[in-house]
Amino acid sequence: MEAIDIQPKQRFFTDYQQRFDQVSDQFQYNPHESTIYRERYATIQKQSYQRDALADVLVKMNEKWEAPQVVFDRIKELRDPNSAVVIAGQQAGLMTGPLYTIHKAISVLQLAKQQEEQIGESVIPVFWIAGEDHDFDEVNHIFLKDQDRMKKHTIQHQFNQKQSVSDMEVDQEQAEKWLTKVFSEQPETAFTHDLLKQCLKELKSSGSYTDFFARLMYQLLPESGLVLFDAHDPEVRELEKPYFNAMIEHNESIAQGVYAMLQQNRQRGYETLLDSELEDAHLFYDYEGERTLLVRDEEGRYKGKNDEVVLTKEELLRVVSDQPRCMSNNVVTRPLMQDFLFPVLAFIGGPGEINYWSALKPAFESVGLEMPPVIPRLSFTMMDRKTEQILDTFKLTPQHAVERGVGEERIKWLSSHSAVPIDQLGEQVKLEIDRIHRPLRETSEQFGPDVEQLAEKNLTYIQQHIDFLTKRFHQSLESQYKKEMEQFTHVDLLLHPNGGLQERVWNILPWINQYGKDVFERLNESTYRFDTPHYMIYV
Repeated sequence: MEAIDIQPKQRFFTDYQQRFDQVSDQFQYNPHESTIYRERYATIQKQSYQRDALADVLVKMNEKWEAPQVVFDRIKELRDPNSAVVIAGQQAGLMTGPLYTIHKAISVLQLAKQQEEQIGESVIPVFWIAGEDHDFDEVNHIFLKDQDRMKKHTIQHQFNQKQSVSDMEVDQEQAEKWLTKVFSEQPETAFTHDLLKQCLKELKSSGSYTDFFARLMYQLLPESGLVLFDAHDPEVRELEKPYFNAMIEHNESIAQGVYAMLQQNRQRGYETLLDSELEDAHLFYDYEGERTLLVRDEEGRYKGKNDEVVLTKEELLRVVSDQPRCMSNNVVTRPLMQDFLFPVLAFIGGPGEINYWSALKPAFESVGLEMPPVIPRLSFTMMDRKTEQILDTFKLTPQHAVERGVGEERIKWLSSHSAVPIDQLGEQVKLEIDRIHRPLRETSEQFGPDVEQLAEKNLTYIQQHIDFLTKRFHQSLESQYKKEMEQFTHVDLLLHPNGGLQERVWNILPWINQYGKDVFERLNESTYRFDTPHYMIYV
C-alpha cells in the first residue's frame, strides 16, 4: 500500500479538498477538522428518528438477501438512541458496477470504525442502494479488458425506460447468459469455477437487479457488518410519509435555495453538474408504471414536464398519505430523505456527489435539517505484480501512470529506439516543402481567390502525405517492438483506462477471479486516512 498525491480534475473538488475556505459557506462542517464528528453527534442526539420501525424494515429486506448474522447485529444497534450511522450510496450496478462502488463501501466501513472508537458509541456503516433510479443504461454493463481496449459488456434486457431498477424483474435467461459470457472472458484460475457457481446461485435467488447487487455485496464483504438498504422498498415509503409532506410543504423554498446556490457556483467559475430550475419540484411521481419528474406551474400545481399528470398540492399530499409507493426522490431531495430516516454522523461521497451537495445546504435548512459532514470517499488503484515489474523496467512511477497514463512515455521510448528521429525528420521535410512550394502559392494570388485557395489545399495535401508516411514509419517501428508496445498498453489499460482512474472503469470481476472473492475484505483490513488523496494497492 502506498499513498500517492493525485490532483483532482474538477476545480470545485480541488477547492473542497485543498482550499475549503473558498467553499465553506456552502457546507455546515469543515471535513478537515477532527471536532466535527462530536459536534454532529450532539446535533443528531437532539433529533428524533423512527429507529425501531426502520430497524424492522432493514431486518426484512436483509432477510430476503440472506445477509450475514453480523448485519443483523448491527441493525439491532440502530435501535439504540445513542447510535449513529456513516452512510454512502450508489445505484445497483451489474456485478456491483465500477470499482468505486466497493471503494465507497470500504470508506463507510473505515470511517464508521474510526468514529465508533472516538465517540464510544455504536456507529453503523450503511450503504444506501438507490433502487428507485430508473436509468438502467447506467447500470446494465461492465467494462473488461480485451487485448488493447476496455470492452463494454451490456446485458440484453427489454425494459421500461422509466421503471425503477428495484421494480425491474431480472430476465433470468438473459442474465445467466450474460454472466456466463463475462466469466468466459476471464482467464481460468483456481477461483473461476466456484465464483461463477456462486454468482449464478445469487442471480437465481434475485427477483430484481437490486437484489442481485445486494447479494453480491454480501459475498464480497461478509464479515464487515455493512448494512445494505434499498431506498425503493415499499415499506420504506410508509416511513417516509411525513418527510415527503415536509418536502411538499417547503417545495418552493427548496427549489429557490438550490437554484441560488447553483448560480453562485457558476459565478465563481465552478463546474455545475446538477441541473435545477426554479420550478423543479425535485420529486418523482409514479404515473402508469413510469417515474415522472414533477415541476410546479404558476398556479402551484405539480405536473409532469409533458403534462402527462397534473396534481394540486392537496392531491399530491393525498398521494403521499394513500399511495406513498408512488413517490420517490431525485438527486436533490434524496440527501434530505436520508437525513430524515437515519441518524447520519457523516455522508461519504465522490467528487461528483460533493459537487451536487454544494447546492443543498439551503434545501436542508428549508425542512429544518442540518447538512451533515460531507467526507470525500477513499480512492484506490489496484496494481498486480506484472504491472509493477513493467513500471520498473521502463523507469515509470505509479503516480504518473495513474494520473496521466504512459502515452507520452511510449512515444519517447519508441523514438529513442529508432536510428532516425522520425517525427523530427517529418517536420523538417514539411518545412522544406513549404519553402519550395511558397513561389507557387505567391504566384496563385495573381489568378484570383479560387486558385489561391487551391494552392493552399495543395500544400496541405502534400503535408498530409508526409504525416501518413511518418505514421507508417511509427507503425513499422511498433511492430518491431511489439512486446514493449503491448506492455505500455497494458499499463495504460490497468492504471489509466479511457484516460481516467481505474476505479471509474474497471469492475470487481478480474480481481476476484485472480485473487478470490475475499480480496476486498482483505483490503478493508488495513486502516486508511481520509486526508490521503489516493492509495496504490499492491496485490
